[in-house]
Amino acid sequence: MPATQQSVYAPLAEIVRSGLREGVHFGTVVGLTASGEVAYARGDIQAAMFPRSSAKPLQALASLRAGAPIVGAQIAIAAGSHNGEQIHTAIAEKMLAESGLTPDALRCPTDWPMGTQARKELLIAGGEPTRLHMNCSGKHAAMLGACVARGWDTATYLAPDHPVQRMVREALEEKCGEPIAHTAVDGCGAPQLAVSLVGLARGIQAMVQAPEDSHEAAVVRAMRAFPEYVAGEGRDDTTLMRRVPGLVSKIGAEGVIVMAAPDGATVAVKMSDGDPKARSRTMVGLTALRALGVDITPVEDMLSAPVLGGGEPVGEIRPIAA
Repeated sequence: MPATQQSVYAPLAEIVRSGLREGVHFGTVVGLTASGEVAYARGDIQAAMFPRSSAKPLQALASLRAGAPIVGAQIAIAAGSHNGEQIHTAIAEKMLAESGLTPDALRCPTDWPMGTQARKELLIAGGEPTRLHMNCSGKHAAMLGACVARGWDTATYLAPDHPVQRMVREALEEKCGEPIAHTAVDGCGAPQLAVSLVGLARGIQAMVQAPEDSHEAAVVRAMRAFPEYVAGEGRDDTTLMRRVPGLVSKIGAEGVIVMAAPDGATVAVKMSDGDPKARSRTMVGLTALRALGVDITPVEDMLSAPVLGGGEPVGEIRPIAA
């Protein structure tokens, strides 16, 4: 059966308005215990999918392995999808400068800041979209830093056969435990590599459980220590990692999120409608984490969202029980 068929997905969240179900969000979710067993699954967790930016921790791992001279918050933004706030553009520019490059070396497209407030401030200031404001500029700066460190060509670093992209592919296949199912072009221009949802969960779990002196652990430590560089103010990733000690969270476009608890219990979610308002994937992921026994008390308020009528709550968006 083609992967586009609705049978791949299960009903995961519902929109209830004034007591009547108004809509349903379908998707796929998988939960791994700390020992790596599948203990929670809804929908086809083996179907190929694009992890989108949820793969950025693995891409950051590849950049580190390739020799990117990044530390601390620089690693966090390499693994992040930032708001385009001043702290984000400044650190991405600094990463480039430390490798002897300017923002002109970036091959991601120009873009307005992803963050609402950052976009508003740039507009008021009469600014223009730039490559630094593009939410993936930290990832690109890290890849370019690796290229400079290795003496690789910087003009073609996004080509699938470029050495840095081959290392990304190797990192994903190694950590996810499966071959890449399909290669596409991501929104930022980098290769986007398809794996299964359970493969994505295994990849992030492997990073969380890696030895403390490993590149994997360096990525995880940076994300935990600098959640504001992984996303930014008002974003779910930053909120989750600030509130839940030791949690790692990374959202991806088209309805993806992956979250891992300190012990390695990991969930991954893919919403079939792309979750354009980011209103269902997080609650679905947190529901799965709770089912695995993870304490999500600090973020219980994120398990539902209000439905408004006349400016007042008249219902809610909530997970559908398994």
